[in-house]
Amino acid sequence: MSKYLLEIGCEELPYKFIAPAIEQLKNGFSKFLKENNIKYSDINVLATPRRLAVIISDLAEKQDDETKVLRGPIKNVAYDENGNLTKAGEGFLKKNGINLEDAYLEDNYLHAKVEIKGKETCLVLQENIPSLILKMQGSHFMRWDNFDEKFQRPIRWIVSIMDDKEVPLQIINVKSGKVSRGHRFANPNTVEINHPDEYVEKLKSVNVLVNQEERKAEIVRQAKAEADKAGATPRYSEDLLEEVTQLCEWPVAVTCEFDEEFLTIPEEVTVTVMAVHQRYFALYKDGKLTNKFITITNYIGNEFENIKAGNLRVIKARLDDAVFFFKEDTKKPLADYVEGLKGMTFQKGMGTIYDKTQRIIELSKVISKELAQESDTIIRTAQLCKADLCTSLVFEFTELQGYIGSDYARISGEDKAVVDGIKEHYFPLNADSELAKTIEGQVVGIADKIDTVCAVFADGRKPTGSSDPLGVRRAALGIIKTIISNNLKLDLNKLIEKTLELLPVKKDCIHEVQEFFTQRLIIFLNDEYKKDILEACTSKNPLSDLSDYVSRVKAVSEMNSTELSESANRIIRILKQPVHEQIKQDLFKHESEGMLFDAVNKVSETSDYNLYLDELKSLVPAITMFFDNVLVLDEDIAVKNNRLSMLTILKEKFEHLCDFSKIQY
Repeated sequence: MSKYLLEIGCEELPYKFIAPAIEQLKNGFSKFLKENNIKYSDINVLATPRRLAVIISDLAEKQDDETKVLRGPIKNVAYDENGNLTKAGEGFLKKNGINLEDAYLEDNYLHAKVEIKGKETCLVLQENIPSLILKMQGSHFMRWDNFDEKFQRPIRWIVSIMDDKEVPLQIINVKSGKVSRGHRFANPNTVEINHPDEYVEKLKSVNVLVNQEERKAEIVRQAKAEADKAGATPRYSEDLLEEVTQLCEWPVAVTCEFDEEFLTIPEEVTVTVMAVHQRYFALYKDGKLTNKFITITNYIGNEFENIKAGNLRVIKARLDDAVFFFKEDTKKPLADYVEGLKGMTFQKGMGTIYDKTQRIIELSKVISKELAQESDTIIRTAQLCKADLCTSLVFEFTELQGYIGSDYARISGEDKAVVDGIKEHYFPLNADSELAKTIEGQVVGIADKIDTVCAVFADGRKPTGSSDPLGVRRAALGIIKTIISNNLKLDLNKLIEKTLELLPVKKDCIHEVQEFFTQRLIIFLNDEYKKDILEACTSKNPLSDLSDYVSRVKAVSEMNSTELSESANRIIRILKQPVHEQIKQDLFKHESEGMLFDAVNKVSETSDYNLYLDELKSLVPAITMFFDNVLVLDEDIAVKNNRLSMLTILKEKFEHLCDFSKIQY
């Protein structure tokens, strides 16, 4: 078994390309090796801004030999009336290099077995790797020089070796060798790789941490060490850490600082400038933001004064702008910005942001009334929730909408519940972020998001696999998580209907919106529960009470009774159409009918679904006895309908929990 190394050296790759490139290379090589019958144990993809590397372990030295059975023409086409091969038959043998004695008839067709000797793996790699690399996908691929082929950035060098031998390749105009390049400012800048096993360590000798996970861990270690010197704690998101990891080959953490006067502006602004615009790690001490930050440099050396001065110059300019916008914005109260929303379009045909705000106010009234949570702070939150969109600071830092509105509301003297609600109505910001804690944030957030979802559907722009107008999937998920997490008794069906009524464009799409929410609900819960159970529990419209739906899903998931399921499915198979007639006991012909009738009447529908399951299980003996002794489809129409009516009631009892026919065992 061998080990193979491929390194594609490039000009600096965009950081957004690196993660998908790693996935593409892993999947691409895995598929390629399997299709070519080449055995291996592991594919490891390493990447930095200047290189993509693939290391394949325990690689077979040749393809497995293969026996293929080829089917040729049908008998009357392959042979003439004298039993001799026709031109078609001869062509089949010649094309596949088959001797006549190796051909045979089977199932009225000409067949032949062909022994295919496996090629040397080196040859297969040489023949296929260039096209495999050039098939990679990504945005903003480019051409260079006068070549027709495209790649993310110009390719400058290639390393291709199996064990200690070179596997010669050429991609576009670059031929492979054994020489790799180190960090752009390393001295020496090149290194010879004589075996894949020495690749990682030899690159370290030229200041490249090629393993992205090792690089990430080193960044975390250095950031903590720098923070410890200042008695602080670094704070950064996983996305920021991932981005910084893909921007450097040799990370070095440097602590910088800015003037303390910038701590007077909203914390979110300062942190956003550092994280989003400059990719700095903010430092906190005793839970409060400090005027120090960490920057991760792609640097070789120990002279940091120029680095510190340059970063301070950049962040000061950004924060000076923020201070100016902040002072200008706060010259008037937040409420005065509401009028400006009349000049901002929400989406074509759906009015302005001001119109959307009025719908949010109306929907917030409906929601708070249904929740018995009516209050002036909810309505005030709805009135001001979008006002900060007219401020200069949000225009500059759009990702801070809500946070800025909340801070400006505080400065304007608004109630604390309103201050928190304005910020929280955007929550959750993504799949993993926090949910609104205040009732103001919950109610106004639901109203805002459902207006967006319904507006998109009413405009005929429902989401597809590649398109998600206005992030309606995230909006629907936010509504679902908010309702379930806070156990809000809210009927989404009524709310969807009311929202569609308020929109300026009238379109009958209520069922589309309901189905969309139902599918998002199933997807959201699919990590915890089986999909067949989730779908089975939609027998009752889940949107009327999401918490009730989750309770039913949980109970059915914990159910362990094949007898109950078999009984339910037996009823479903017999009852093609429901029959709703009054059950007449005088039409009972067997005691089992009366026993089942009495047992059914004792089952009372309840939201305690574990108790309800026990009640359904108690029906199984009566159901079994009924089917063992009674022919449901009796010749007497009255008797038949009487029995079908009882089964209809019984089926509805089961459907109070779920549709058992959808559950897979």
